[in-house]
Amino acid sequence: MTSAFEMALFLSPVLKGAHATRQRHIRQAERMQEAIGRRWGCATPYSWKEKHVRWFLQHHLRCSAPSTVYYYALTARLIKDRCISRKID
Repeated sequence: MTSAFEMALFLSPVLKGAHATRQRHIRQAERMQEAIGRRWGCATPYSWKEKHVRWFLQHHLRCSAPSTVYYYALTARLIKDRCISRKID
């Protein structure tokens, strides 16, 4: 899915670590964006509320392994940190 909102550009200020880790966070954030956009109609992480992310982690990933949910929670934390840092700037 190609969206007008570029998740890689959005997350780049908060991404750290190995290249594979950064790519995983970007890929997971894009999947989150697609699922939340389909379900709730929120196009960008700036319009997400806590209930949207909670729905994704608890219901959308309900058949996933606990480790998968954990890694998506880490990605959600990066998105939250990025949104908070933008409000401060």
